[in-house]
Order: sequence, then C-alpha cells, then structure tokens
Amino acid sequence: MPPKFMFTRDEITCAALNIVRRGGLGGLTARSLAEELGCSVKPIFGLFKNMEEVQTSVLSAADELYQGYIADDMAAGKYPPYKASGMAYIRFATEEKELFKLLFMRDRSGETVTENREEIRPLLELIQKNLGIDEDAAYTFHMELWIVVHGIATMIATSYLQWDEAFVSRVLTDVYMGLKTRFCDAEGK
Repeated sequence: MPPKFMFTRDEITCAALNIVRRGGLGGLTARSLAEELGCSVKPIFGLFKNMEEVQTSVLSAADELYQGYIADDMAAGKYPPYKASGMAYIRFATEEKELFKLLFMRDRSGETVTENREEIRPLLELIQKNLGIDEDAAYTFHMELWIVVHGIATMIATSYLQWDEAFVSRVLTDVYMGLKTRFCDAEGK
C-alpha cells in the first residue's frame, strides 16, 4: 500500500508560492518549505522529485495568478481591453513584486525562448481592429508599447519609482496615442 501523504501537490505549491512572495525564489529551499508546512522534508519529496520540480510548479502557479490579473482587468471594463492588459501587468508588478520578478525578470540564458505570436494573438487582434493595421504592424506596435509597460512595471517592482494608477494610465495613453499617430500615418489613415 503506497504511503498516504499529509499534503497535496497543490498545498505544497501554495506554501512554496508564499515563500517566494515574501523573499523571492532564493528563499525557497526544502528546509524553508518544510518549515512553512510545519513538517519534515519527507512529504515534499514524496510528491516532488526535487526542488527544481517544486520551482517549476511555483512558476506555473505564479503565471496562473498573473493570467488571472490580465483576465480580470480586461473583463472589468475600467479601461479599454488592450490598455487593461498593460495596466494589469503593472498592477501585478505592484502587488506581487517577487512573483513579477520570478516571471519577468529572471535570468533566461539557459532557457530556449522563441517568439510565439499565438500567446499574444488576442492582443494583436485588438490592435488590428482598433487601428486598422496588419498583423506585422500590430506586432511591432505591441512590442514597442510593451517595452514601456515592462519598463514601468520593472521600476515599480524594484521600488525605483512609485507611480499611482492615474499617472501610469496617463503615460500609457500618451505612448499609445503617439504610436497610433505614427502607425496610422504610415498606413495613410
């Protein structure tokens, strides 16, 4: 009869996520996780092969949380959907600094990173619809605006600046309008 575990994988992942929230990925060790759970390391390694597998699970959980921010803000209607995606990214950086760093500021030199337009297809379609430009132009538009959004989010996540939502909203509108003018003028619209 296999051993009965006192925790589920989800419970261990949740505890690990909380550790990362407080102290970054560097604070997540087998010992700190066992302490968070109030047990020995045995239940952890009964459900996970190693700490790398725990970290992968935390990365997935953090991404799921981030995707919830995007979906919630886009559905809320406070901002137009495309702008809401940028505002959600920045809000995530503000409210979940360590998880933001984990997802968007970690060293990727050992990872295979490929361009995947399918991941941002809904955003590209919004830009195409709003501006009447083709997909390649929409992709360039998005990447240029995303650089600004990521820069703001990074400066907030690292406590370099502390802009309020109204100011961030105004900056994103200004950049959007500047890019819109450039792209629509280039297309003769």
